Amino acid sequence: MMYWIYDYPILIVAILFVATFIAVTWIGIFLTRATVHSWLHRERRANAMVGLALSSYFVLYGILLGLLAVATYQNYSTVDDIVDKEASSLSALYRDLGAYPQPIRSHLQDALREYTRFTIGEGWDQQRRGVVPRDGSRLITAVLRTLIAFNPTTEREKIIHAETLRQYNTKVEFGRARLSNVTTGLPAVLWWVVAFGALMNIVLIWMQDMEIHVHLILGAVLASILGAVIFLIAELDHPFRGEVSIGPESIARVYETLMKPDESADNVDNKTEDAAKAAQPKAPLVDALHGP
Repeated sequence: MMYWIYDYPILIVAILFVATFIAVTWIGIFLTRATVHSWLHRERRANAMVGLALSSYFVLYGILLGLLAVATYQNYSTVDDIVDKEASSLSALYRDLGAYPQPIRSHLQDALREYTRFTIGEGWDQQRRGVVPRDGSRLITAVLRTLIAFNPTTEREKIIHAETLRQYNTKVEFGRARLSNVTTGLPAVLWWVVAFGALMNIVLIWMQDMEIHVHLILGAVLASILGAVIFLIAELDHPFRGEVSIGPESIARVYETLMKPDESADNVDNKTEDAAKAAQPKAPLVDALHGP
C-alpha cells in the first residue's frame, strides 16, 4: 500500500508522517470548533464523556499498534536470522566443495562464487525494489547439476559427496526462505483497520472542548505519537526495502574472506620469485673477478 515510502530518506518520511497527522488534527480542530462544538457541548458533562471515550479508545488502539509493531520487528529479526544462516550454510558448502578432486572442484567453486556475487550485487538490488530475483535460482541449480553428474569412486569421496548434497539442500532451504520474505508484509485489511482507528482517534481529539492553544498542543502530541508508531510499523513491514532494511553484509563477508580470488597472494609469489632470481650470482661477473 505504501511502497513509495521506501524510495525516500527515512528522516523525510518520518517527518512527513508526523506532520501529516498533526496537520489533519489541527485543521479538524479549527473546523469543528466553528461548526459542531456549539451543538455537541450543550451540557458540561459532554466534554467529560468525550475525554473518557478518547482515553479508552486510545488505550485499545495503542494495544493494536503495539502488537503490530512487535510483530513486524519479530518478522524483521527472523528474516535477518535467515540471512545469517544462509551465509553460514554458503560458507560450509564452499568448504565442502574444496574436498572434491580437480577439475570438478574449480568448476563447482567458480559456479558457487558466481552465484554469491550475483546475490550480494544485482540480486540484492532487486530485493530492495520488491522484486524476487530469478537468475539466482538458475545459478545455484547449475551447481546441483554438476554435483549430480559427479560419480564418487572411493569411500572418502562418497562421504564427502553425501555431506555436500546435504549442505546444498540446507543452503537452498535458507535461500528460498529469504526470497519468500521479499514480497511479504501485513495484509491490506490490517492497514485499513490501522487507518480507520487512527481517524477515529483524531475525530475524538477534534471533539474535545478546551482553550484553543491547549487543544492544539495536546492534539499535536497525540497525533505525533500516532504518526511515529504507524511510520515505524510501515518501515519494518518489508525487511528488504528502505533504509531500515536487511543488507547482504553477512553473505558479502563470506565472499570476501573465503571465495574472492586472492590477487595479493599472486603478487607476493611473483615478487618472491623475482627476488630469488635477483639474489642468484651472475656467472659472467664471477668469472671476471676470479679469472686467470
